[in-house]
Amino acid sequence: MSRPAEQDGPTGEDLEPGWFTDADAPAVRAFADRVTAGRTGPREQASALFDAVRDEIWYDPFCVVTDPHAYRASRVAELSGNWCVPKAVLLTAAARALGIPARLGFADVRNHLNTARLRERMGGVDLFVWHGYTALWLDGRWRKATPAFNAELCARFGVAPITFDGGDDALMHEYDGAGARYMSYENDRGTFHDLPFDDMLATFREHYGEAMFDTATTGRDAFTR
Repeated sequence: MSRPAEQDGPTGEDLEPGWFTDADAPAVRAFADRVTAGRTGPREQASALFDAVRDEIWYDPFCVVTDPHAYRASRVAELSGNWCVPKAVLLTAAARALGIPARLGFADVRNHLNTARLRERMGGVDLFVWHGYTALWLDGRWRKATPAFNAELCARFGVAPITFDGGDDALMHEYDGAGARYMSYENDRGTFHDLPFDDMLATFREHYGEAMFDTATTGRDAFTR
């Protein structure tokens, strides 16, 4: 069930694992413990988790698959490349593993600097539906953070990497380094306890067709560390 992140506080469900957000999986716990070693306090831990998901897992929008197992946080933690939704799933699950209430959030965003190759894969559409982010409960408020684009990719497009200190939202840049329009949020789909996998894939097929999906891999063998 979708719900606006800003309109209510956390519940017990926001700390519980889901099938995709499997926060109790050993791989997720190991990832969370490793990247937050020496960090104290939820804000510092959330910031460290964000940095690790952003930069250790390179952004690749060409590995969208239909295998649900590829979207489980425990699997994503083992890969070195992925796209925004699996990365948000991992950040959400890792936060819960550390006792930080977290939800999966989704929005439709328009990429004004889309590449020709990706535009072709998307059937000429520049609207990214079901863009994934994480809502984390920190200091009595939900903070939205999108760990999608790794720092090196941002440098390639002339934008600073998105940073997250746990005190403010960390969403996509509206403009690139030269002042050109970059990303715009068109529609907020709300937040969820777990990934609404079937709804997401149905929307992809509606907007982009089957060409959006990577049929060369199941997602289990791509980008293995």
